Amino acid sequence: MSSINYNSNWRKVASTIYKKPTDSKIYGTVELDVTDLEKYISKRRKEGVKTTLTYILTLIVGRAIRQDVPELNTYVKRGKIKQREQVDATVSVLLPGGEMGSVKVENADQLTIKEITDLIAGRIRDSRKGSENDTMQSKGMLASFPWPFRKWLFRLYRTITIDWGMSLPGIGLDSNSFGSYVMSNIGTVGLDTGFGSLLPSSNVSFVMVLGNVVKKPAVVNDEIVPRRLMLLAATLDHRVVDGSHGGRMFRTIKYLIKHPEILETTPDPSKAAF
Repeated sequence: MSSINYNSNWRKVASTIYKKPTDSKIYGTVELDVTDLEKYISKRRKEGVKTTLTYILTLIVGRAIRQDVPELNTYVKRGKIKQREQVDATVSVLLPGGEMGSVKVENADQLTIKEITDLIAGRIRDSRKGSENDTMQSKGMLASFPWPFRKWLFRLYRTITIDWGMSLPGIGLDSNSFGSYVMSNIGTVGLDTGFGSLLPSSNVSFVMVLGNVVKKPAVVNDEIVPRRLMLLAATLDHRVVDGSHGGRMFRTIKYLIKHPEILETTPDPSKAAF
């Protein structure tokens, strides 16, 4: 078990003075050199593993939480910071007609590149065929109610699941419906960068947004060379984490991007930070 004190005096104060997520956001960006990672992806795709930057970054973020930043795997429940039992990810998906959906990846930190690729790709296919997860199905149910009943129902749901930390098993919703974090690739629609919103109906501590990959001059070994660069942006919930946690996460992400072979094997359970 971890000896980290999640409920420090500041965390108790932050979870009280901030409302989720109206005024408790921290924003941060980092520019990533994905030149070699794209080459690695191309190599794996030729070998039959049809992976993408989104899939691998989802895995990398899960590993970063597992190894170095367990504070990002927490949420607020009744004024206290609670640690999640596992690291789950939600990946945004563009559905037919331009509507956004999502797929959930349980135990994202424990998967390999091939495992997370097969899992996400399979669930995206199911989602685009109309088979959505409980969270997305609840969206349709909420939308079917007329205004203002829709607003009242949402407030009730948020109070029960988010504020009180209780579950609604009848409709498949609870305080962990969105998992530990959300990944969204806006680069696929041509945007260089952007900041995701911390949904009021979720308990995620951060949302990660992948921007467009562009070729730019960069300094490598004191020489200016063309490289493939991408902006990675994060919106974090200041009630449970600080900027320092985002900095630690970005450092681990940079390291794993340079060493993707680490992601080909299942992580050692003894090295988990929680």
